[in-house]
Amino acid sequence: MKSFATLSALTALVAQAAAHYTFPSLVVGGTTTPAWVNVRETNNFNTQAPVTDVTSPDFTCYDTQTNPTAETITVGAGQQLGIMSDGTIYHPGVVNVYMAKAPDSDVSSYDGSGTNWFKVYQISAVTDGGTSISWPAQNLPGVTFTLPEALPSGQYLVRMEAIALHVAQTFGGAQFYLSCGQINVTGGGSGTPGPLVAIPGVYTGYEPGILININYPIPANYTQPGPVSFDVS
Repeated sequence: MKSFATLSALTALVAQAAAHYTFPSLVVGGTTTPAWVNVRETNNFNTQAPVTDVTSPDFTCYDTQTNPTAETITVGAGQQLGIMSDGTIYHPGVVNVYMAKAPDSDVSSYDGSGTNWFKVYQISAVTDGGTSISWPAQNLPGVTFTLPEALPSGQYLVRMEAIALHVAQTFGGAQFYLSCGQINVTGGGSGTPGPLVAIPGVYTGYEPGILININYPIPANYTQPGPVSFDVS
């Protein structure tokens, strides 16, 4: 009986680990880039463990231990950009994509500090008043969105954030799977991206879309964490 319990525990751990994921690639011009070439290698590139502390320095790009280097890839404003996982977004949850323009025009030396981040894309939950809740981001291999045409030209960090909510009923239970790519936006417009936030700083961990029991009672509605998106049209 003891050996069976031990085997069951090990099986559960293996299954949990297999359910984790990273986001190592971009998709530009319909082509998926090799892993960790245009995306900074994250601390969890081997373990796939999530970030759970929204105040941690890891919450910016999760690269505090890897001293990462990445190549910057060019994307036109108004063109599609994809961010791909090494599997699928296994857990129920939501997605936010943030961007931050490099203050000194060289994104390779920018650590993401400062109140420079703005949201450009999100995938939220679908609710119907408490009968059911569904998660359109779950099981996707990645996300694809259109860069705003009004986005000024320049070099940016683009930060993928998948928030897994399957054990988010207690503080610190939400799991954040994230990475930062490096892009050079050309043909941009004259827009003023915003609202601007700092990362970490954008969340406390107590937001209703982060500290939430998604199983019982079924939420009647869902509030997406973070600011509104820039150029949502």
